[in-house]
Amino acid sequence: MLRILIAECKQEVSTFNPVRSGYDIFTIYRGLALAEHYRDTRAEMGGALAVFDADASVEIVSTYGACMKTCGGTLTADAWDRIAREFVAAIRDAGPVDAVYFSLHGAMASENERDPEGYLLEQTRKLLGAEIPIVVSLDLHGIVTDRMFELSDAVVALHTYPHVDFYETGARAAALLLRILRKEVRPVSAKVAIPALVRGDELITATGAIRTTIQAAQDIEAAAWGLSAGVFIGNPFTDVPDLQSYTFVITDGEPAKAQREALAMAEAFWAQHEKMQVPLVSLDEMVLQLNAVDSGTVALVDAADATSSGASGDSNAILRQLKEAGCKHRVLLPIVDAPAVQAAFAAGVGGRLVVGLGGALDRKRYQPLELNVEVRLLADGRFPSESWGGEWDSGPTAVLQADNFTIVATTRPVHLFDRSLFFGHGQDPARFDAVVVKSPHCQPHMYQDWCARMIHVDTPGATSANLRSLGHTLCPRPLFPLDAEVPFHPEAKLYQRSVYTR
Repeated sequence: MLRILIAECKQEVSTFNPVRSGYDIFTIYRGLALAEHYRDTRAEMGGALAVFDADASVEIVSTYGACMKTCGGTLTADAWDRIAREFVAAIRDAGPVDAVYFSLHGAMASENERDPEGYLLEQTRKLLGAEIPIVVSLDLHGIVTDRMFELSDAVVALHTYPHVDFYETGARAAALLLRILRKEVRPVSAKVAIPALVRGDELITATGAIRTTIQAAQDIEAAAWGLSAGVFIGNPFTDVPDLQSYTFVITDGEPAKAQREALAMAEAFWAQHEKMQVPLVSLDEMVLQLNAVDSGTVALVDAADATSSGASGDSNAILRQLKEAGCKHRVLLPIVDAPAVQAAFAAGVGGRLVVGLGGALDRKRYQPLELNVEVRLLADGRFPSESWGGEWDSGPTAVLQADNFTIVATTRPVHLFDRSLFFGHGQDPARFDAVVVKSPHCQPHMYQDWCARMIHVDTPGATSANLRSLGHTLCPRPLFPLDAEVPFHPEAKLYQRSVYTR
């Protein structure tokens, strides 16, 4: 039997979110619970398990998983130390194994470790040695370091944005690991750094400018010599020394071809990079555009406060602007505000109270807005996910009515890349004149396919698409769009572990 160890560690952070993430932001799976949770799911681990389960010669060694409940701010040193300690201990205690599959994200960062994924790979190598093949799956928002490529045998990345190929990515990673383990292929990797941070609709892989580069990666993987390829657009909100975009190609023992193809993909990406930004409108212009729509629902996109990108979720910028402009439209919006929720529970359903809404977490960017509200609904905040199934948990949650504004106020952040929070608390966005969408992109059927207009608003926040407003200090410079003049002199860096060159 081939003993294949599986483990997971996934979080995406915004280092511009002043609220640190703690250990409690993770769901932890130990031992068999990891495999039992993901088996028959559409996650990366689910895809990998489907491949391993179909092979009678494979014995799965299920060890440890730490998966974020939602994105957030930089992980505290104590939380990271605990997760790293538990992860490494699980690897150590697993006994002898023949190969390793890790489901990672790539945009994690802690107060005391800027390359957590690389650290976990480094510690795993120290425990298992150089001979054991390791394959890693990563989000295309990952920030890939030299250490990650040097210590793994192969990297496999998501190909879609918005993401719909988690399962397929895990399956590709597992299939490649089996080929490496059986000595059918000898992987060599090439990676090209691209000095660009990109955002916007042109990153939608089905329709945007990035699709040509993604298609090139998929064509490479379909070739007999191609093992893995992709684009890492990074997470512009995780300010770390390796933050930029990357292309990579992994071939079966053909370093020159890996370099050539990775460079070609990088050149194609660079040719389109200036398009890959978000046209934003000011808060004043937002009001004018909203008032110009005669019918239908308008989506007011507040990507600067996207909890699924690491923001705090407590922005009231759009609410304040609409209130001060005398807006009469019926507006639905989410906000994270534990004190307001606590006050609503004290008042009870039907109760009226004055709350200072917003700025409960990110107090530098937002100040509380005083509102007279009626409590319309109180709930424990546990509701089904529209995207993935299963249960999400926003903590105690209140629906508050302030004249024409309907506010779903939560105790803690949850993902907002779909309508789960609204539906889970009795609110249908289609029944409102406007809805605040705190996500840069959602699957088209969530909003874009039926909304009368999508207005991308330039608001303050830890995940603002106005990247110059954030204050990067650690990433390499010059870097587009942070700097005016950014030269591009692409070089393809090669990685091939010595076990394949003997």
